[in-house]
This record gives sequence, structure tokens and C-alpha cells, in this order.
Amino acid sequence: MGNIETLEELYKRKFDWLPDNLRNEIGHFNIFRLEPFTGEKAKPIPYKRRDYYKIMLVIGNSKVHYADKIFEVKKQALSFSNPQIPYKWEHLDNIREGVYCIFNQHFFNQFGNLSQYEVFQPNGNHIFELTDEQVNKLTTIYERMFEEINSDYIHKYDALRNLVFELLHFATKMQPSSTFDKHPINASQRISTLFLELLERQFPIEEAHSKVNFRSASDFASQLNVHVNHLNRSVKEATDKTTSQIIAERVLQEAKILLKHSKWNISEISYALGFTEVTHFNNFFKKHLQQSPSQFRNV
Repeated sequence: MGNIETLEELYKRKFDWLPDNLRNEIGHFNIFRLEPFTGEKAKPIPYKRRDYYKIMLVIGNSKVHYADKIFEVKKQALSFSNPQIPYKWEHLDNIREGVYCIFNQHFFNQFGNLSQYEVFQPNGNHIFELTDEQVNKLTTIYERMFEEINSDYIHKYDALRNLVFELLHFATKMQPSSTFDKHPINASQRISTLFLELLERQFPIEEAHSKVNFRSASDFASQLNVHVNHLNRSVKEATDKTTSQIIAERVLQEAKILLKHSKWNISEISYALGFTEVTHFNNFFKKHLQQSPSQFRNV
């Protein structure tokens, strides 16, 4: 897995040009149609993380490698990509048409926290198969984006942010509400949210000498200045999972990504994920997947 792709690299790879204002703007937003890059003109998309967000409407059959999972788009779908999770698309020649917008975190500075939406969370849903009626509704939103970005309206970027939120809410309404959405926010949910944010801050791991510092419930409790029993109760109440279970799931997800898409050896991956011994990592991996890291890598 290569280094994280920047907006500058995206423009050079796909378009061989850079917007004049790309480096001058604090926040960046743009929107494109897919037609020029499909069929025979489709270019391979490398599996890697990007430092920008992307929301894409795709018409046609294709496959998406998203983190450690593979999704098949049977007919048409709306996809959400974020800087935390690597991805790539296959069979672009089967995509008939589409449209996508890209933006960075700075574009939403003081306008909201994108990470609160499940579509941008590591364990959330990122691909949504669509009906024809849903495609028509989404197409209208994207056409409004084209209209706004090409206008002279002084507040057009505020209007574009609102349209991005329309896409976010459209997808969020398509998936079951999480436990956090079912009840008013209480103390347990606030602590759980802080725990999940602290956990996610350790990922993605891009360099072999980087290391996960918080691996146990007590590590997180100390950092959050709460008793470990209180943290465990709060997380269980808010998520219906134990603290250790959530930590293990996230470490396992990152382990699978690194094993499949990096050139690091098992020892380097083990160290980066916070294991003191390679044997501990091997035992952890076998416990959850019933195969060794080497076996998983070579499948």
C-alpha cells in the first residue's frame, strides 16, 4: 500500500492539471462527471488512502475494495470515501456513467464534524445500492452542485456545503439508526464517543515506526481520566459491545489492511499495532480469524 494520496496527486493522476486555487484555498471542493474515465478510457485506481473525502454516484456494475471488505455494486450505488480507509474500484469498464464530488476536512471548518456521520466512520456503511427513484433524487442534488459551483453567487460554497449534507442525510436515512441515535445523549454515550474518537485517532498507520499507544481499556480510561469500570459500563451501555471487543475489532481491521496492502513484514505490523511480541500478534490474529497472519496474507 503506497503513501496516502493528496488532492494534488489526484488531479495530476486523473486530469494532468492542478486548479489554480488548490494550494491557496484553506478548504477545497470540486465535482466531476465519470463519463470521460469509463469504458476504454477507465484508468486503474490504486488501493490506498486519500487525504480527501469523496461521495460518488455510480451507474453500472463494479466491485469496490473497501478496507478489508469487498462490495459488489450490482446496478447503481452511492459511495462514501474518507481519509481513514483505503479503497479501490474494479471493473470500471462496466460503469456506464456517474458523478462525484471531492472535498477536504478544511472545507467544513466550523460547519460541522464529518466523523459524526456513520458513512464516514470505519465501521459504518459506505456503499448504498440504489433504486431508480433514488438515483433520480440524487442526480438532482448533484446537478444543483454543478449549477452552484459554476455560478457567481458570493455564498456558493455555503450552498455547496448544504448540498453535501443533503447527500449525507440521504444515505443516513437509508440505514438503521445506531444506538447513539435511539436515545438522548447521556453521560455514558458522551464517554463512549470520547473513547471511540481516541481509538480512531491512532489510525490509519502509515509508517512502520508508528505505534498504537492505547491498546487496553485501562489505557483509554487513564487517558480519559475515568475509572476503567466506569468506561467499560459506559461503552457497553452505549454500543452493546465491550471495550476490549471494540478495540480488538479495530486493531484486527487495521491488521488485515496492512497484511494485504503493505510490504511490511509480520514483525513490523505487530510492532505498529502495539504488540510486544510477534507471537502475541499471531495468537490474537488466530483467535479471531482461525488462521495465522501469514496464511491470511498469502490467500
